[in-house]
Amino acid sequence: MVLSRWSKKLNLNRQAIRKRILNDPYYRFCSLEEVAIAVELGITIDVNQAGVDDWLRLPGLSIHQGRTLVELVSMGVELLCIEDLAAALSIPIQRLKPLAPILVFSYRDPQNLLTSQRININCATLEQLQDIPVIDANFAQNLINNRRENGFYKNFADLQQRLTLTGSLISELMHYLQF
Repeated sequence: MVLSRWSKKLNLNRQAIRKRILNDPYYRFCSLEEVAIAVELGITIDVNQAGVDDWLRLPGLSIHQGRTLVELVSMGVELLCIEDLAAALSIPIQRLKPLAPILVFSYRDPQNLLTSQRININCATLEQLQDIPVIDANFAQNLINNRRENGFYKNFADLQQRLTLTGSLISELMHYLQF
């Protein structure tokens, strides 16, 4: 009886964590158990595309470490395995191994024409925006006008809401834009 109540309480707590993770794309995991729940939900962090907010989701990583990783990747450093990540942060690999299930190490060849370089939508010129295959001249101008009138875009949700874009268009834009 006591075990059943304890099991039920544990299950309710797990469901509450799942709900918080699903409702907040920048939910900060407080434990390795929460990281495991995120992995069950299909959440991953692409090491070579992650922003500071992505890194801050992981328990035990500081804002300084997140900024360091983002800066290294922006300078062209490609992190290909967990050992590279540990070396970049100058920490023991054992500290990162529990996070391995959520980390994805995708290789992108910058010389490959099929791999686009993402541009910052808050700094992009009209010409840069028009170079993106899914953006025509009118859409590019609307992006810039809205940015000028309402300030920088915070994220893809903000962009979608401000310009009333479809989910499928946002899905395509995610491969070309960053914030």
